[in-house]
Amino acid sequence: MKSIISLFFVLFFAVSVAYSSGYNIGDKAADFKLKNIDGKFVSFSNYPDAKGFVLVFTCNGCPYAQAYQDRIVEIDKKYKSKGYPVIAINPNDPALAPADSFDKMVSVAKTEGFTFPYLIDEKQEVYKNYGATKTPHVYVLQKKGSDFVVQYIGAIDDSYQDATKVNSPFLASALDALVAGSLPETTTTKAIGCGIKDKSKK
Repeated sequence: MKSIISLFFVLFFAVSVAYSSGYNIGDKAADFKLKNIDGKFVSFSNYPDAKGFVLVFTCNGCPYAQAYQDRIVEIDKKYKSKGYPVIAINPNDPALAPADSFDKMVSVAKTEGFTFPYLIDEKQEVYKNYGATKTPHVYVLQKKGSDFVVQYIGAIDDSYQDATKVNSPFLASALDALVAGSLPETTTTKAIGCGIKDKSKK
């Protein structure tokens, strides 16, 4: 009986680690190749002049993600010219979240005027590699040689409900530091949003 209980806890721990694994600050992030809303595939190699990236795991249907759509567009407009373009990735399984289907991604991107790629993580592998748990969940990468190093993980700011009440623009502050040649003072914050819909975790 004790051996069965021990085995249960070992398996539980292994599954928990598998689901909670992901990148930490200073880790090198792996490239990916995911389908964009225009049907073309996008990876880091599409941006040979980029100094880094703002990866945002987001979706269509989550109220938190919806609240940040305009702000993500503004981040892209401001920092793309400085070498840090936004790449948005939808990690949700549309079978569990019908609002997050590929067709609706295309519609939302057009309606909201997305200025950045909006990719679908169809195999739900990329978000797990990064360790994203919410929509939205942000990862800022900085190019160092041929590598992309994680320099910020977490929330966009501290007021998802009202952009006019933001006191701590976490993402913008991290990007300003990197653009200026420094490292972010705040490197990790708690991502606030909806849980990612993954059929393997039902």
